[in-house]
Amino acid sequence: MEYRIETIGPKKLMGKRMRMSLVNNKTRELWQGFMTSRKLITNSIGTDLYSMQIYDPMYFVRFSPVNEFEKWATTEVTDFETVPLGMETIVLPGGMYAVFLHKGPASEGGRTFQYIYGTWIPHSEYALDNRPHFEILGDKYKNDDPGSEEEVWIPGRLKSDT
Repeated sequence: MEYRIETIGPKKLMGKRMRMSLVNNKTRELWQGFMTSRKLITNSIGTDLYSMQIYDPMYFVRFSPVNEFEKWATTEVTDFETVPLGMETIVLPGGMYAVFLHKGPASEGGRTFQYIYGTWIPHSEYALDNRPHFEILGDKYKNDDPGSEEEVWIPGRLKSDT
């Protein structure tokens, strides 16, 4: 699977969040809640949506599908001056990311993540960094359509920097 390395600056995001695990996955509920209120956000930048995960520092060290994490359904905004009722804000910190392209239905994303965490990271010159992970759901994202595409952004740092 091809990837690219990108360094980005901080991004202001607005949306909704929930705690969940892989076993108790509430992604559909989170996104349904966000999408019904999305039109209330008047200062969006572009049309891309960000699906973001914030993991506890030991999440991958002691991985279990019952471990909880925080998941966000968001869009990028210009500022935090007007926050619609029920929405929250967060700043996605900048830094280096490995970017992968997942092609196919969202329901088959597990194979992409299995490759990234199980094969690519252990054999690459990069280690996970303790920053949010996210996917960009752009114009080619079509949820469970076989022609869907989304970018998977994994926070990294050179292993030699540890």
